[in-house]
Amino acid sequence: MRVERLWLTLNAPVKAAWQALVQQAGLTPDTQVDYTVGIYDQGQLVATGSTYQNIIKLVAVVDSAQHQNLLATIMTALWERLTTAGYEQAYVYTKPCTATYFQALGFKVIAQTATIALLERGYPDLAAYQDLLRQQRLTSRRAGAIVMNANPFTNGHRYLVQQALLTCDVVYVLVVSEDRSLYDTTTRLAMVRQGLADLSTQVVVLPTAHYLVSDATFPAYFLKDQANLAVAAEQAQLDAQLFLTQIVPILAIKRRFVGEEPTSAVTALYNQQMANAFTGQLDLQVMPRLQVGSQMVSATTVRRALAANDWSQIQALVPATTYQIMRSVNHGK
Repeated sequence: MRVERLWLTLNAPVKAAWQALVQQAGLTPDTQVDYTVGIYDQGQLVATGSTYQNIIKLVAVVDSAQHQNLLATIMTALWERLTTAGYEQAYVYTKPCTATYFQALGFKVIAQTATIALLERGYPDLAAYQDLLRQQRLTSRRAGAIVMNANPFTNGHRYLVQQALLTCDVVYVLVVSEDRSLYDTTTRLAMVRQGLADLSTQVVVLPTAHYLVSDATFPAYFLKDQANLAVAAEQAQLDAQLFLTQIVPILAIKRRFVGEEPTSAVTALYNQQMANAFTGQLDLQVMPRLQVGSQMVSATTVRRALAANDWSQIQALVPATTYQIMRSVNHGK
């Protein structure tokens, strides 16, 4: 038996066999992968594993071949793929009951739910990110948190922060670090920091690194309307658990704020999964969206105005600092 690459998008029978094996292992087939390998025994697919960027996922071995240590063979092939691509960190999605196998290969569990465990290997790691949070922590009796993509930062985002400050003495604004947006991470961080500069004694702006709404914790978030909602629900729950167990204690957060989400099924699902995960442990406040006249203020609306080159509408929906950055980045086009 040897490891072979599986071309899921080009070979329907191979994809069908792969889906069957993944489902047999109790996993949800997730086609957000960029590399998949498998092992065949007498024409039957008996083991598989995939990567998406530096995330290892959908690793499965048929029950009849568990004794053959095929997991190690699959993991070796995938790790070699990642190191050849230049990655120094890797993450693994697996079932909680199989996490120990990956721990034996040098991975550490950083979050888990009843159905998914997320493990990491390499550096910088979760401990390094937690050290960053400790360095930025402010003494507070009532700390709140908001996680935002800010693509771009709007008056709606600023309004949410202002509303949070009515019941919190410190608000941590965690800006999504994943570069999967119209504006890159550095630009979005600048928008948020400049847009909240007058509130800097009470607001701390931080990156999320790989630990909130990222390709590691919640890749379906970036697929929006194309996302498999069953997969998205599992990932959203995992993301919420990581926030609750690994970030909340470090910053002594008492409350998380989110905006109402009437248009995006994935974001609405995320809000629901947070509500489920936080019950009895952390207060989740779902806030009404800011409106200008009859129009809801959202980053989506701003991006549509940008596509239409409607700078007057953009100016009405974003802080002056965001407007200036957008003009600079987009050159008024």
